[in-house]
Amino acid sequence: MNVDLLAIAAHRDDVELTCGGTLLKAHDQGHRTAILDLTAGEMGTRGSASIRADEGASAAAILGVTARRNAQLPDAHLANTDAARRVVVGHLRSLKPRVVILPYPVGRHPDHRVASELARDACFLSGLTRYDAEGDAHRPFKILYAMAFREDPVKPTFVVDITEQFVRKMDAIRCYGTQFEGVNQAGEIFPTGQDLYSLVETHANHAGSRIRVRHGEPFLTLETMAVDDVVALSVQSI
Repeated sequence: MNVDLLAIAAHRDDVELTCGGTLLKAHDQGHRTAILDLTAGEMGTRGSASIRADEGASAAAILGVTARRNAQLPDAHLANTDAARRVVVGHLRSLKPRVVILPYPVGRHPDHRVASELARDACFLSGLTRYDAEGDAHRPFKILYAMAFREDPVKPTFVVDITEQFVRKMDAIRCYGTQFEGVNQAGEIFPTGQDLYSLVETHANHAGSRIRVRHGEPFLTLETMAVDDVVALSVQSI
């Protein structure tokens, strides 16, 4: 199976919150998309692993992903070990993504931070022909870091306009009733007195305002982006 875009995150619901709109937009553009959740979320305070699996399947149907897989690594004990890297490499070699979205390298939840480091290492190791893991060698071309809900001073490299996808993004998020109903914070989302759904929209509005649209999702790349036509650059400066 070859997919164009793969989002990797620690828990079911992380992808929906941070880059669900971008997955929807890629799907709308005709790209094949997929999700790899590293854990089953069995340590979560609300719900259970089996309920979250059902919620995740419902959300995946809305997002239109080709596949949603779970690496079954230990929730709240995620570690960047050789054994864990082998598991992730196996999924990378199976799905063969061109572009991978990872969590931002810094996170309040330890699993979010470790997921980013673990998945990035796996992306490199997956391309080593002699690395002992299932499947043939494959290395993704591009790694993007989802920056939604970050309070760090680093500006995003770019923002994806998800205005047309935002309602469906929220529909996917609302699939996680056990996690978000009556909640005013989650993961990297800090409370402000608003309900969580309103908080998601506030952050999407802020990201969108950076590129002069209503809703957006911000991303970081560690390498400099190339521009072919400076005359065609968008987003008005003054």
